[in-house]
Amino acid sequence: MNTSDLSIVVISHNTRDMTLACLKSVYAETKTPFELIVVDNDSQDGSADAIAKDFPDVTLISEKINHGFAPAHSIALRHASAPWLLLLNPDTVVLDSALDKLFAHAQATPEAGIWGGRTLFADGTLNPSSCWGKMTPLSLIARLFFLTNLFPKSEILNSEEIGRWPRDTARSVDIVTGCLFLIRRKDWDRLNGFDPAFKMYGEEADLCLRAQENGFRPRITPTAEIIHHGGASDTIRAEKMVRLMRAKMEIVKRHFSLLGRPIGLICLALWPLSRGIVWSILAVLGYPGAKQKAQIWMEIWRRRSEWKFGYNR
Repeated sequence: MNTSDLSIVVISHNTRDMTLACLKSVYAETKTPFELIVVDNDSQDGSADAIAKDFPDVTLISEKINHGFAPAHSIALRHASAPWLLLLNPDTVVLDSALDKLFAHAQATPEAGIWGGRTLFADGTLNPSSCWGKMTPLSLIARLFFLTNLFPKSEILNSEEIGRWPRDTARSVDIVTGCLFLIRRKDWDRLNGFDPAFKMYGEEADLCLRAQENGFRPRITPTAEIIHHGGASDTIRAEKMVRLMRAKMEIVKRHFSLLGRPIGLICLALWPLSRGIVWSILAVLGYPGAKQKAQIWMEIWRRRSEWKFGYNR
């Protein structure tokens, strides 16, 4: 009989050294009884063999195709038996009993339903990727017209970044990201988990928004800190942004109101073009690094047929 409290799930893809460091930190920093399940999405860097060698107690599912982030969780959960589910990115390092502290916070705030922690870069500075505010028509208008840049600390005009709040207090948030994501298994099943349509990016936003519609109040605690390097398996910025734009368009289609949806779709679609134009002007004026940024944003704009319909045309 499995006596674990946590089923910890890690989805890896070509992040061998980071994944090994992540798994090592889980074992070193976690006293809460857990089982550890890793799905390797067809890595070509020897990840699966290295994990099997160094961590024989891990339940390793070595796949021969890359299923994507969300679908791989469905594979992992066939092997999960604990009452709580904790998702952890392979490019993270658990610090100072973070998973124990997160689990304790969840038990103290059961009404939240979804919990996350505080993420740092390797140098100890804040990585804000642990949580976000949801997109709204106002947030997309503000982004399109550079109001988020002019008023970065405003939780109204820069609501998706939560006004650059440093994630240093416990509070409710709209979206807890999948790099550190705790939920009861029964609630995951009730919400049908990640929608497999979201191959990469957007899956946790969709789940959190659906959860809020069912009365959940996602929450983070700064006591649970991890290092999150971020983007380790997706290093080409234009390619990453095309995938991100596709996910964002799908979120707008699914979660905006009937009146807000066309505003959101138009503002989001024009965002790369507006950035490309501004950076092109700055490049002509000799602004350092502007030419490369202009090229990236204009490439994203040229590839709009890949993202403007979201996941479903």
